Amino acid sequence: MTTIQVPERMNFSQTAPKVFKSVLALDAAARQGLDPSLVELVQIRASQINKCAYCIGYHAGDARRAGESEERIHQLSAWHESSLYTAEERAALALTEAVTLLPEGVTDEVYAGAEKQFGEQLLAQLIALIFTVNAWNRMNVTTRKTPGTA
Repeated sequence: MTTIQVPERMNFSQTAPKVFKSVLALDAAARQGLDPSLVELVQIRASQINKCAYCIGYHAGDARRAGESEERIHQLSAWHESSLYTAEERAALALTEAVTLLPEGVTDEVYAGAEKQFGEQLLAQLIALIFTVNAWNRMNVTTRKTPGTA
């Protein structure tokens, strides 16, 4: 099997350090109050949708360190069909897909389901987490951040 090397376009953290540090701060603020395992599931799912190989690998590693099983990480792309996820996780993943695929819209049903599971304050944190991971995905896909690098 031949691996294709796709050259990184730029090192965003070095080229735009103030922006990079601001996104890091936003990321840290968005995580507040949310379960670390749920944070990683949401970030992996958004990264799968956005085809961000760097972020998928990065957050899969963080998910393992947060106690996630290989099976739950591997089934995440098919969470709709899997019995491995709680009602709270399902609500978060549904919202993640809706916000990530924004042109399709966030339905009242998806929003209400997430609000029921999280309440208003944690829902705000979850929404912030989702738009933050989407910012990371767009940054890393655009600059071709290489999977497995720091």
